[in-house]
Amino acid sequence: MTNPNLGAFGVFGLFQQWKQLSATQLRDIEALGYGAIWAGGSPPAELDWVESLLEPTEKIKVATGIVNIWSATAGSVAESFHRIEAAHPGRFLLGIGVGHPELVTEYKKPYDALTEYLDRLDEYGVPKDRRVVAALGPQVLKLAARRSAGAHPYLTTPEHTARARALIGPNAFLAPEHKVVISTPDEHSLEEYVTAAQARAVGRDHLGIYLQGTNYVNNWKRLGFNDSDVTAPGSDALIDALIAYGRTDAIAARLKEHLAAGADHVPVQVLTGRDKLIPALAELAGPLGLN
Repeated sequence: MTNPNLGAFGVFGLFQQWKQLSATQLRDIEALGYGAIWAGGSPPAELDWVESLLEPTEKIKVATGIVNIWSATAGSVAESFHRIEAAHPGRFLLGIGVGHPELVTEYKKPYDALTEYLDRLDEYGVPKDRRVVAALGPQVLKLAARRSAGAHPYLTTPEHTARARALIGPNAFLAPEHKVVISTPDEHSLEEYVTAAQARAVGRDHLGIYLQGTNYVNNWKRLGFNDSDVTAPGSDALIDALIAYGRTDAIAARLKEHLAAGADHVPVQVLTGRDKLIPALAELAGPLGLN
């Protein structure tokens, strides 16, 4: 990875819906050693909330995961980028993507729409190495490597990470998100032991809407899953591939499989309530090698 700003993202980050973290939580996450916060949920183009994530902290990075190109105009997004960059140099990474094409009323091929959007970002002076593209399929992964710092795949597996690295080459940034449900059956546990069935139920509840998305379904099929796997509510095999659960050492081992497959950075999405987020991240930090 050639970009020093992205190297400073560290190895693990947190994926969280935007606008859901308090200043205290932000400082705690930074102190635990997580290098970046990826704010999901298709935030609006103004991105005025990004400063509220950066101001309480000293070095943690913030990335959008992702700004939806169908709903956020490139000009407004670029204006936001330059404002944030002026106030917090090197701490913001713009992630863009097509989101769920099924929800778009004005249809355009996602690849063509992404290309046009990246053209506009070029015109508005957003540097190539300060943006990433949400990418799953081969063509968009290649586009991400050509036109941005790299790719931010969502809802994938280490097997996909290996394929993505082969497609984008050795120098592009690769940051696949992965979801976790923590279950530690001992006296130091955060909560009562969570069985595999319970963890899968949490995963299925979270994944419901994504099982309706053709971009995700097609990607899972490319990875070898069949129609019965990707039909709601999703097979155990699919859930187990997409959701890491169990003891923290097992979860950490699963997340590190992405690194072994070629990822530079792994945003971790903890499927827990906001009140349990920091304890969960603290319990996971040790096995991840963050403290």
